[in-house]
Amino acid sequence: MVTIKDISKKCGYSSATVSKALNGGADINQKTVEHILNVAKGMGYFPNAVARALKTNRTYNLGVLFVDKTFSGLAHEYFSSVLNSFKVEAERLGYDITFISRNINRVGMSYLDHCHYRGCDGVVIASIDFSDPDVVELVQSNIPIVTIDHVFNECTSILSDNVQSVKDLVTHVYNKGHRKIAFIHGEDTSVTRKRLGSFHRTCSNLGIDVQSEYLRAAIYHDPKSSGLATRELLALKNRPSCILYPDDFSILGGITEIERAGLSIPEDISIVGYDGIHLSQVLRPRLTTLRQDTEILGREAAAQLVDAIENPKSYIPQQIVVPGTVIAGETVKQLILAGNTHIFPIYASIFKEDINEKSISYCVGSAFAGHFRRIRAGRD
Repeated sequence: MVTIKDISKKCGYSSATVSKALNGGADINQKTVEHILNVAKGMGYFPNAVARALKTNRTYNLGVLFVDKTFSGLAHEYFSSVLNSFKVEAERLGYDITFISRNINRVGMSYLDHCHYRGCDGVVIASIDFSDPDVVELVQSNIPIVTIDHVFNECTSILSDNVQSVKDLVTHVYNKGHRKIAFIHGEDTSVTRKRLGSFHRTCSNLGIDVQSEYLRAAIYHDPKSSGLATRELLALKNRPSCILYPDDFSILGGITEIERAGLSIPEDISIVGYDGIHLSQVLRPRLTTLRQDTEILGREAAAQLVDAIENPKSYIPQQIVVPGTVIAGETVKQLILAGNTHIFPIYASIFKEDINEKSISYCVGSAFAGHFRRIRAGRD
């Protein structure tokens, strides 16, 4: 094993200078640092993690606490994308990651105990029950914490903009002519409450009367519960023309029920997902959904956590909101409704000039063909 003394002899600098260079000392000439690092690399030197921890009082190890309700783990495509981005940024900053658990080698321990056992410098928490006493104990400890999609105590939070994202989705569906919009939402979490609030507010602002029977509860990342909710919506006498789902994976249960009912997407009923995972763009027809920026979410979580670890005196906890983007797929049908301004361009192109909005409204409905012929005849 190559030691600091070996490197010192090879490059001609003292062991103290070599040690400072290897540990990022700021009081050494940059050319000297580069020379020592190149010599160390050429000799195959790797720092001893235990020795470094003793010297710096840090393990350079970040904990990851992630337990979703369906226990899907890293098979959860959305959160696995977030955590992969977190891992990439953590490694770039010189940190390893450890998954935190309460079940290590069949020995029960709290999340905080496991963090101490693994010597975690900080922990990122995502998709977990924040009322769990073990979670509360961890958050209230002196270990720096960053949460994803949940505001908790004085921790830094990296949040998807669920309010604006739902507003954008509902507005997109509205602009497609839909007024009977159902919403299958996830379990009661802060994310769900924000999405529901935004759904009601947006519908109200657009003049849409939200029927209570159009709101159905399900579980995130669970096709079965979304499938059952879809079955209930399809059984309604006045069924919705479009259904919003809690996430792209859960929508698979809805698609199954729609096909079982002999209906076609989007001809008979429109559907909208959430998350924008790869699966959403592989499905046919291509899913209309809301893409959450998992790369930014994960990267910001790692950057903020490392900043809190390395600058404990100056770091200020904050909430960082990351916007999403509507992906207009092929699962929302364009409806023609009286007064729908989205059909105006069609008439304008036919007549080569603007059409009065009042005239357009008369051309919609069962008498569409007759009105069209009369107006066209008047123009000829």
